[in-house]
Amino acid sequence: MTKTYGKSRLPSRHVTEGPERAPHRSYLYAMGITEAGIHAPLIGVATTWNEAAPCNITLARQAQVVKKGVSAAGGTPREFTTITVTDGIAMGHQGMKSSLVSREVIADSVELTMRGHSYDALVGLAGCDKSLPGLMMAMVRLNVPSVFIYGGSILPGKFKGKEVTVVDVFEGVGKHSAGQMSDEDLLELEKAACPSAGSCGGQFTANTMACVSEAIGLALPGSAGAPAPYESRDGFAFESGRAVMELLKHKIRPRDIVTRKALENAAAVVAATGGSTNGALHLPAIAHECGIDFDIHAVGEIFKRTPYLADLMPGGKYTAKDMYEAGGVEAIMKTLLDGGYLHGECMTVTGKTIAENLAKVKLRSNQDVIYPYDKPIRSEGGVVVLKGNLAPEGAIVKVAGLKQLVFSGPARCFDSEEACFAAVDKKDYKKGDVLVIRYEGPKGGPGMREMLSTTAAIYGQGNGEHVALITDGRFSGGTRGFCVGHVGPEAAVGGPIGLIKNGDIITIDANKQTIHVDVPQTELDKRRQAWSQRKTDYQSGALWKYAQGVGSAEKGAVTHPGGASETHSYADI
Repeated sequence: MTKTYGKSRLPSRHVTEGPERAPHRSYLYAMGITEAGIHAPLIGVATTWNEAAPCNITLARQAQVVKKGVSAAGGTPREFTTITVTDGIAMGHQGMKSSLVSREVIADSVELTMRGHSYDALVGLAGCDKSLPGLMMAMVRLNVPSVFIYGGSILPGKFKGKEVTVVDVFEGVGKHSAGQMSDEDLLELEKAACPSAGSCGGQFTANTMACVSEAIGLALPGSAGAPAPYESRDGFAFESGRAVMELLKHKIRPRDIVTRKALENAAAVVAATGGSTNGALHLPAIAHECGIDFDIHAVGEIFKRTPYLADLMPGGKYTAKDMYEAGGVEAIMKTLLDGGYLHGECMTVTGKTIAENLAKVKLRSNQDVIYPYDKPIRSEGGVVVLKGNLAPEGAIVKVAGLKQLVFSGPARCFDSEEACFAAVDKKDYKKGDVLVIRYEGPKGGPGMREMLSTTAAIYGQGNGEHVALITDGRFSGGTRGFCVGHVGPEAAVGGPIGLIKNGDIITIDANKQTIHVDVPQTELDKRRQAWSQRKTDYQSGALWKYAQGVGSAEKGAVTHPGGASETHSYADI
C-alpha cells in the first residue's frame, strides 16, 4: 500500500483546510511554511531538551535532523519542547519529589500540544529517565503514528584507570563519609565521571527504558545503543523522521504496535539486562494508556521466566557503551528470541515484525557483555517482584549482582529519606538491620522519590551486602544492594509498611519472591486502628494536585482512567 492519508482523515484538516481556516493558515505562512507545506501532513517533533544536565543537552540538535527526515519524506515538521526533571540533579533532596510527577506532565503536555495544534503524527526524542516513558505514554494515548528515539547514553569516565559512572560518585560520597576517600580523590572523581553529553551510562533507568523502546516496537532497531556524542545518532534521527511518514502512509498506529505481547517483550528485555526496577512502574503506565491491564505482578511473571543475560552496571561490569559495541539491544533481543523468550510476531515502527527486524542479527562470540540464552548469568531475570504481608500489592528488588538472595533482620524505621540518610551518614545503624523508609510513596511523598543517595552511601561505606533497605518510594536504576522499592499499599494510605515498629523482624526472600514481617495479623490490625493519616508539606501546587489523583505503584502510579475508559481516540477526531 503506497497511498497516503488524504487531509480528510488527518487531524490537521481542522487547521489547514477550507475557507474558514484562512486565519489559521495565515499563522503558518508567517513562519515561512509554503502553501504545499501547509497542506502536507503536520508532524510534531517533541523533545525534552534543556540545560539541566547532559542527558538532554543534545536533543535540540538531534531534533533538527529528525525534521530533515520528515521533510524529505513529504511531511511538514513542527518542533516543540516539554519539561524534564533530571534525576541526577534532583536526587537526595526535595527536588526528587518532582521526578515521577514530571512523567505525567510530559505525557499531558505532549498530548495538549498535539491536540491544540492538530498534528498528524509524532516523533519524540528523550534523554533522562522519566522523559522516555512520558513520551511513550503520550504516543499510545494519542494513537497517532509515532516513532520514539533516545538521545543516547553518556560515555564512561576514567578514574585511576577504571571506567566510572555517576553512580561511582554517589558511592564515593559514602566512602568519603566513612573516611575511605579523601577530599582530593572525591573532587577528581566528580570531575571525571561524566565526560560527555548523554544519559547515565550504566543499565540505569534511562538506558533500561531505551532498551524498552526497541523491544516494545516504538523505536527503530539499533537506535537505542549509540552513545550521545556519536555522529551515527544523526542517521537514526533522520530515519526516524522518514519512518513516521511511512507509518502515516500505511496507517500503522502505536496501539497496533504496543500490544500485550509487545509489553511482555519489553519486560523480558528489562529482566535480561538486569534493568532498572522503574521498568515495573513505567510498563504498567504505558499499558494503562492503551487500556491493557499489565500491572507489577504481570511484569513480575515475565521477569521470573526470563534469563539474566547482560553483565551491566550497576550489578555487573559493563556500561551502555560496552553493550552497544557488543551488539546492543538487537543482540539481547535476538538471543531472547532464539531462546523462545520473545514474541517475534509483534509489529514495529519499521512496518516489519520483531523477527523480521532481527533476522540477520547474530550474537558475537568475541565479547563477554551479553551471554547466550543457554548459558545465562542467572536462569531468572535480574529483577524480582515480591509479595507478602508487608506488601500485599507487591514490591520489587533488583537482584543483578547480589550474592545473597535472602535477608532477615530487625526493622529500623524512618518516616522520610532525609532522616534515614542522616543516620547512614553518621553510620548510626548496624549490620543486619532492615532500614525502612516510608511516607515516600506516590501520595505520601508526594512523588515517590528515588533513594540513590542513601543506598549509594551505604554501599560506599562497605555495607551494601550487610543491610537491607525497603521503601514505599523508588530506587534509582543505579541502586545496588538488597533494596526493595514500590512497597504497596504505601504508608500514606495505611499500608503495612506504615505499621512496622523498630525491632520487628522482616524477611525478604528473592528466591521465593516474598517479603514478610513477623507480626501477627491481629497485631497489625490493632496498630492500624491506632494509625492516623498524615498531612504532607505540600498542600498546594503541582505536587498537591498530583497527590489527589495518583494511584498505586502496583498499577504504575497513573493519574487518569486510561485507554479503557476512552470514548474516542485523538487520532480519529
